[in-house]
Amino acid sequence: MRKTSSRLLALLSLLQTHRDWSGEELAGRLDITARTVRRDIDRLRELGYLITTVKGPGGGYRLAAGSQLPPLLFDDDQAVALAVALRTAATGTGVAEDAGRALATLRQVMPPRLRHRIDLVRVTAVPAPEAPDAARVDAQVLTELSRAVHAREELRLDHTPGHGDAAAERRRVQPHHLVTWRDRWYLVAWDLDREDWRTFRVDRIRPRTPTGPRFTPRELPGGDVATFVTGRFRGNDGTTTDWPCRGEVVLHLPAADVAPFAQDGTVEELGPHHCRLTLGSWSWTGLATAIGHFDADVEVVGPPELAAAFDELAARYSRAATSSRTRTPRPM
Repeated sequence: MRKTSSRLLALLSLLQTHRDWSGEELAGRLDITARTVRRDIDRLRELGYLITTVKGPGGGYRLAAGSQLPPLLFDDDQAVALAVALRTAATGTGVAEDAGRALATLRQVMPPRLRHRIDLVRVTAVPAPEAPDAARVDAQVLTELSRAVHAREELRLDHTPGHGDAAAERRRVQPHHLVTWRDRWYLVAWDLDREDWRTFRVDRIRPRTPTGPRFTPRELPGGDVATFVTGRFRGNDGTTTDWPCRGEVVLHLPAADVAPFAQDGTVEELGPHHCRLTLGSWSWTGLATAIGHFDADVEVVGPPELAAAFDELAARYSRAATSSRTRTPRPM
């Protein structure tokens, strides 16, 4: 027969599958007697787990939500997975401080064998060089927004724009999703006043109470939140993850020198010193500028809009060079 601790863990694992279990089913799955099942159920109740008795011909048990957090039982793999997730969240996300405290609490009560396993896992989240430091997000705000999303209730909020010292704006929205993008939290919502989809940075949101009436969720452009968010941050309407502008050029560089810096572009080798690059951007000027970063001769394959963007940049840079040569030096 299993030891009491491992038996309780196995019993709790079964009860957490969100279904009703008869005493006979539990006894059969755990290879114990029905009397032992009843005793173990009482032990879990003493530990704080709310286990209700299901009435009926066969009777049974169901794990319900309690009024406080009971002691948690994890098997070894679950404990290590949770520790790794907390360690990842504690390296640069908006809830880093809370995740770090949770990890310290979990590690303190772990047996030495598990503590040694998680100590061997060293996770360092390296943000993109252009990404700013992740702003801290209030866990209470995340909870309130999550509740409104789940309840499908309209939300009144104050949102502070990201430019200058602009005052907070009052918004009425239908919240649909909470998402993370490059170490930031965003709320995807339908803006009732602007009658359009919007993404709001959560660290700039202050929810107001009470919430509004319930609403029927709209269909998100693109069909799913990942497509919508990726598309919006790439400058399109959110129905696709494609860049609004995509062009093709031949670079006078080896493919091996271009590929590491092509991001989500495609690189095709044409010879030892030439390659074809297909790349996207939010604008034609932005695309031409990105291609210019490779510091090599460029042959535009298409489309014509990309060639026109190179012409405009060439004229702009020529004017800049001329102005620098003709500018009268300031007296020292």
